[in-house]
Amino acid sequence: MSLKGKKILLGITGSIAAYKIPILLRLLKKEGADVQVLLTPAACDFVTPLTLSALSQRPALVKGFNPENGSWNSHVEMGNWADMMIIAPVSANTLGKMAHGLADNLLVATYLAAKCPVYFAPAMDLDMYHHPSTQANIKLLQSFGNILIAPNEGELASGLCGAGRMEEPEAIVNVLAGSQKKKASLKGKTVLITAGPTYEAIDPVRFIGNHSTGQMGFALANEAVLRGASVILVAGPVQLKTPHPAIKRVDVTTAEEMNKAVNSVFKKADITLMAAAVADFTPVSAATEKIKKNKNAVPEIKLKPTTDILAGLGAVKRKSQILGGFALETQFEEKNALTKLKNKNLDFIVLNSLKEKGAGFGYPTNKVTIFQRNGKKRTFGLKLKEAVAVDIFDAIEQMM
Repeated sequence: MSLKGKKILLGITGSIAAYKIPILLRLLKKEGADVQVLLTPAACDFVTPLTLSALSQRPALVKGFNPENGSWNSHVEMGNWADMMIIAPVSANTLGKMAHGLADNLLVATYLAAKCPVYFAPAMDLDMYHHPSTQANIKLLQSFGNILIAPNEGELASGLCGAGRMEEPEAIVNVLAGSQKKKASLKGKTVLITAGPTYEAIDPVRFIGNHSTGQMGFALANEAVLRGASVILVAGPVQLKTPHPAIKRVDVTTAEEMNKAVNSVFKKADITLMAAAVADFTPVSAATEKIKKNKNAVPEIKLKPTTDILAGLGAVKRKSQILGGFALETQFEEKNALTKLKNKNLDFIVLNSLKEKGAGFGYPTNKVTIFQRNGKKRTFGLKLKEAVAVDIFDAIEQMM
């Protein structure tokens, strides 16, 4: 879909990758977009406002107030004006300012005032990108609903080779244009997603659980809402913020609570994706007081199976509904996934393996294979979970 007529704020920060931005600006103008360029003072060391003003046919702005003529560039007005904002490249310094609301320049002040979707494309050296503070800031921005355009791996200005290289201008334009198309692709559809673990109480302080963080399910929920769907997210006990204000979130703790929450809304769901790691077993009874250590006796915990939520949904789903699940396996991966696909009456299943480095619980990345009921199989490389969510919903839309 074209960007023709779209009002775009293009923010540039102090990174060597800024040399690519005149190309990005030319491409956006070629698409028919109306572009207002904002630069941090440090960005002017890498690319000049004069060049960007000539290409955008608008004054490229660095300061809110121009003492030369007394004019005021209102960050509030620009935030209201824009249909979308793309900040590229984003330095580690500006990432931190955006994440923590440090509006000491026009660009960050405008970002904080923006009411439109915000895309950000980091660019920095390998170690800076992987530093825990940078990764935490990226996750925080994503939790606000901002959309990451992840850097590529490649040769960096320092001579090192690895992640940190800003995505190419052509790819950034494709992301922005594709987002316009995605906005309507699931409009009018209701999507139900589960995420995270369940905790099955042993006593008031102990439980049976697993290492699921909910990152994959939350990425799926965010992708669904970006495509225009009404999203219901049933989340187990996780430490994640809801990634988009339009998502209706239901928090649960146990497998039985998740079962009740899911079944209360399943009938109205057009698409259901069970990404939660639901416990297979729960204690027959939980102690009402903390179980004390006794060196002369080891307590015995009797377990019973939890309700198989996914199988229950598969048994009652309508032909018009799409139902998918996840299979996290450690052996006989494909065989187990295909058995689950068939036995639970699913339309598709997403397989990932704990044997794959960087995949599974606790990682920002995942590596998946999607199996469909019709026998179609698609395998993807290791990607950020946000990118995996895109692949999964692209596959779902093809099924539709």
